[in-house]
Amino acid sequence: MPEVHKLVIIGSGPAGWTAAIYAARAQLDPLVLVGVPKQDPGPILPGGQLMLTTDVENYPGFPEGVAGPQMMDLFQKQAERFGTKVVGKDAVRCDFSQRPFTLELNDGSSIQAQAVIIATGATANWLGLKNELRLAQTGGGVSACAVCDGALPVFRDQHLAVVGGGDTAMEEATHLTKFASKVSVIHRRDELRASKIMQKRFLDKPNAEVLWNKVVTDVIGKDMIEAVELEDTVTGEKSRLDVKGLFVAIGHTPATRFIRDTALEFDDAGYLLLRTRSSETNIEGVFAAGDVSDAKYRQAVTAAGMGCQAALDAEHFLANLPVDTTSTRA
Repeated sequence: MPEVHKLVIIGSGPAGWTAAIYAARAQLDPLVLVGVPKQDPGPILPGGQLMLTTDVENYPGFPEGVAGPQMMDLFQKQAERFGTKVVGKDAVRCDFSQRPFTLELNDGSSIQAQAVIIATGATANWLGLKNELRLAQTGGGVSACAVCDGALPVFRDQHLAVVGGGDTAMEEATHLTKFASKVSVIHRRDELRASKIMQKRFLDKPNAEVLWNKVVTDVIGKDMIEAVELEDTVTGEKSRLDVKGLFVAIGHTPATRFIRDTALEFDDAGYLLLRTRSSETNIEGVFAAGDVSDAKYRQAVTAAGMGCQAALDAEHFLANLPVDTTSTRA
């Protein structure tokens, strides 16, 4: 028989670890499935998007900033201090049709849980260029979050580029105009998809421009980005744009593939649907926290707050179950 746990947390970013800290202190004996590294096409690492962030300056409590991987290591150590069990495996399929829920893992084994918190996040969509992904991982001036990274000293008073044409790209580009000497939006078509008001907000900035009918075909630079190679989608002509930062704003994909065949409800973009301010999904005993259910903010601090909510909701749920169903057994 699979081992039965009171609470299993799937995911190891700010939401997952915060949920684990709260759950462990509430003596729920949580188990965290931290996941395994993969490429899809960009890097997906245990710890989430912060594992690709070299400097986090907007999380309270770190006045000098902190490296994203270091922050996640501190979160994990805090969770483990209170007894959280950590397993380096992925959940590949979930059966939420009856409780205890059954979670199938990537090594062929399975576990069961009386309650589950899904905190698998959302991954940035990348262009898929080799040097783009390398520089994103090494802090070389390539990012998928202008709000997170745009104010860093390395980007201030520099020429920056944003790839994309939707509302997110316009929001990111407008944010960057506060710090950059110039912001160039690179768009593959001759018309932006963003709403007119978002377009105007960006284009009204004196240091804003749009490069129409262009795609990025290469990211140039060894340790730090130096330029991007562009190709005209109409003429095929190649050109070089010297920039000190590249922000890829072509959307995010919520990490929900492993639960899409369940009865859980999702919004049109694939994010887990939360109908109230709580972390409750439409299945009793299944909760969601962080970017997997938040397409709007996608910040470490908001994800952590949602992880707190999910742990408190799970604690309340488990406290109201019959006593004999919440015990852990082998």
